[in-house]
Amino acid sequence: MKVAVIKYNAGNIRSVTFALERLGVKAEITDDFDYIRKADKVIFPGVGEAGTTIKYLKNKGLDLLLKELKQPVLGICLGQQLMCSYSEEGNTECIGIFDVSVLKFPQLLKVPHMGWNSLINTGGEIFKGIPLESYVYFVHSFYVPLCKYTTAACDYIIKFSAALQKDNFFATQFHPEKSGDTGHLILKNFIEL
Repeated sequence: MKVAVIKYNAGNIRSVTFALERLGVKAEITDDFDYIRKADKVIFPGVGEAGTTIKYLKNKGLDLLLKELKQPVLGICLGQQLMCSYSEEGNTECIGIFDVSVLKFPQLLKVPHMGWNSLINTGGEIFKGIPLESYVYFVHSFYVPLCKYTTAACDYIIKFSAALQKDNFFATQFHPEKSGDTGHLILKNFIEL
């Protein structure tokens, strides 16, 4: 199985590849279009800032490539946010796979939302075998509101989308690679799609 992890100007990519290795999966960190197109699965992880990251993706043409992929694609954290249409972070036009805007948490909340929080309303293929209220690890200051693509939610004073799905595109706001047994199973479910 060929798994491509998108190489771009963002952090946290190595922790994703280490998590995949624990599943017995060797992933290639790459920005090679041909390799990405031929991969069985594509993972689009990230920790960083939306504006500078989308600029890097657009300069490389990776934004257009991601939209055209037909195999299962998983966006993680910043990857989920960049798969949306717009982010309030830096007033950024994003890739537009999910037709929803990314918003800044209200000032009444402590940001970033960082640490373990429970999932509510889980559904969809990557949550097979995941009990309700399972805990996962978050680090983010911006969020996707609940919408028609929401497959899991989280309550951090306001409810927001912890995961999204549209066709072959999956995304999590939390970090499955840092979420213990629950995250391990979510990654396993994605790899086995």
